[in-house]
Parts: sequence; C-alpha cells; structure tokens
Amino acid sequence: MSRGLVTVTGATGFLGRHLVPALVADGWRIRVLARRDVIHPLWRDLEVEVVPGELGDERALDIACSGADLIVHAAGLIKARSRSAFFAVNADGARRVAERAQGAMLLISSLAAREPGLSDYAASKRAGEIAAQDVLGDRLTIVRPPALYGPGDPETLPLFQLAAASPVLPVLDPKARMAMMHVEDAARQIAALTGAAGGQTVTLSDGRPEGYGWREVLQTAAEAFGRRPRVQRIPSVALKLVAALGVVQSGGSPPMLTFGKLREIAHPDWSVAQAERAEGLPPSRFNLAEGFLHTILAYEAAGVRFHNPPVRPAI
Repeated sequence: MSRGLVTVTGATGFLGRHLVPALVADGWRIRVLARRDVIHPLWRDLEVEVVPGELGDERALDIACSGADLIVHAAGLIKARSRSAFFAVNADGARRVAERAQGAMLLISSLAAREPGLSDYAASKRAGEIAAQDVLGDRLTIVRPPALYGPGDPETLPLFQLAAASPVLPVLDPKARMAMMHVEDAARQIAALTGAAGGQTVTLSDGRPEGYGWREVLQTAAEAFGRRPRVQRIPSVALKLVAALGVVQSGGSPPMLTFGKLREIAHPDWSVAQAERAEGLPPSRFNLAEGFLHTILAYEAAGVRFHNPPVRPAI
C-alpha cells in the first residue's frame, strides 16, 4: 500500500540517488525535482515522476511540491566559491522549499551544522535548519548524517586511492573521533524517519556512534587492498599549505579543501551522543571494513582502477 506522494529534492546527488530506492521500498510514490530526466542504474524499474527545474525556479518548485504528502529536502551545496553562495542554496533554498510544504518536511542537513562556527558550509547548513524551523515548526524533522561513503561518491575516492598505493598514510590528531556511515545505511534510516513525529533533530550513525580515529579509518582502507603501510602523523600546518594551494590552483571551480573544510576535518569530536540519536531505526548492515570493501568494489565495477587490487572475500 502506498504511503502517499513524497517530493525529493537533491535526488540526483550522492545520498539522493540511494535515498529514492529506499523511499520506494518504504512504500512511497516518488516525485523528484531535477534539472534533467534522471537515468540511473539504482532507479532501474522504479516509477519516478520528474519535474524539470532547480531550487531557484519558483514555478518548478510550486509544481514539484504541489499535492505532496511529504517533502524530503536533500538538495544542497558541499562546496562553493563564497559564503553567500553557500547560504543562497543551503539556507535560502531550504526556506523556499519549506514555504511550499503542504504537509510534513524532512530536511537532510549535516552533522557539521552542530558546529556552525567552523566553516561557511557548516554555518549555511545550520541556517537552513533555522529557516525551515521558522516556517514549519513541528511539521519539520531535521536529519543530520555524519560523514558518508559508498558507491558513487567522488569525494572519498582519493582516500581509497591513497590507501591502495601510498607507502605512508598521513593521519591527524590521534584523539579525534569521527562518525562515519555507509550511504545505503543512511538512506534506510532516513526512509524510516519519514514516519516519525516531527519537531525533532536526529543524527544518524552506524554501529559505532562513538566514531572512528584517523588511524583506524586509514588502516581499514589499506587492509581492503591487503596492505599495511606505515602511519605517520602530520602537522595541521601541512594541511593548511595544501588548502592554500588548492584555493590558488582551483581557477573558476570551487576547491574541495578550503580553510573552512580544514577546520571541519581537524575538529576533534564528530562522535554522536545517545541523546542525538533516534530509537528504532534500522541497524547498519555495513561495518567499516565491509562498507569500505563494498565501496571499492563498486568503484572498480564503474571502471576505476587502483594501484593494488582489492582483496575479495573468499566464497
């Protein structure tokens, strides 16, 4: 039985591509706001209504949100040239979508919103939460995913390429903790939250809400390739130099590693407290080692070649 019609923004993004099948499995009919018709292997055999447009297109937003029982707003920028560009999409966009919600809305924010002073991105995500809350009140559920990885993510690919080839793995503060989660597990938990009461902010996590240290993350990635490279702590000043070079060399494209992103990376505590979580969500299917191997094999299937092959599990 259908649970009704859900409109999804950001459906063609990394999380959104996995979220749509999870919502279908949960019984929703799907409408997406997208710049073009969506053809993706994850959506094979799914019936998805596409409204052409983007967040700045008022008419397209009206059409996409009209008659929806629920809006899942997952659209947003993770990199931009300026603070104003971040706020235009992540804050102003959230408000525009919230103003068109006729029922409930589920806003996909970020764990970074917990620390808005670290970066323009984090500040814009917190501002989006506040803007949507101002409009919807208890009709809004805010979801804060931690760092996500999984098939099709271009942002974590360099980590695996480093783990596959480098004789030395650079790590930051050994005391730092960061929650991480496979994207498919995050999508299933978000789908489960569509039936939850509004007016709450929920942070997602895998089976390790206390998070992982840098050494464990990098060693686990290397072990997926059958490697045990040496681990070397690097000073934060080295990353600052890399960020500066990235900004200079980025040209017209927004760099991924900015000084704001560096402050996010260097933040010592991205763990998830019990009070931030929700009861009754589906447990994670992937631990870190299984999730990393699943991700690497998906990269290979998509044509990515690593310096060393991954170690496939014995059949």
